[in-house]
Amino acid sequence: MKVEEPDLTGTYSYADYVSWQWTEMSELIQGKIFKMSPAPNTAHQRVSLELSRQIANYLKGKRCKAFSAPFDVRFPLSESRKNDQDIFTVVQPDICVICDPNKIDERGCLGAPDWIIEILSRQTSSKDLRQKFDVYEQSGVREYWVVHPVEQTVLVYVLNSGGKYGSELKPYVREDMLSPITLPELVIDLAQVFSED
Repeated sequence: MKVEEPDLTGTYSYADYVSWQWTEMSELIQGKIFKMSPAPNTAHQRVSLELSRQIANYLKGKRCKAFSAPFDVRFPLSESRKNDQDIFTVVQPDICVICDPNKIDERGCLGAPDWIIEILSRQTSSKDLRQKFDVYEQSGVREYWVVHPVEQTVLVYVLNSGGKYGSELKPYVREDMLSPITLPELVIDLAQVFSED
């Protein structure tokens, strides 16, 4: 199906997504199109670059790999239904870390990354805190960080034994050093992440 402008009220698969001929970046969440906001603002870009730098420096030479948006993460309906027609969710997290090399292919990631970071903006906060939260939890993303560049806070969600996200009781702030559950030896310096220098 080659279309210039898909019907935003329709339901689509990844097979449709890769056939679209439009230039606007979008994500597909449970078959529904979500157009991505315009280019992120300066604060978002600073935070993203610094987080990516700290993570990439730590991962150099290690098994886990980090990727930054735009990078497609496809969530199949099940292990046995991984063809393009059976994938109805494809997102582009700001940052993701994948420790299983079998999930990485030339089109991005097929399956749940181990760790996803989304950096909030006014245009994406509802999607990141609701739709993506639900998708990441249901798909088995082990660790999900939500970073608020204006408030300079990080919320950390980790899957519990019941497959649900449990949250830390309080957000992490600029003065904190934070280690992901996924990579406990990595220490993220939030003062550097939120620095405007």
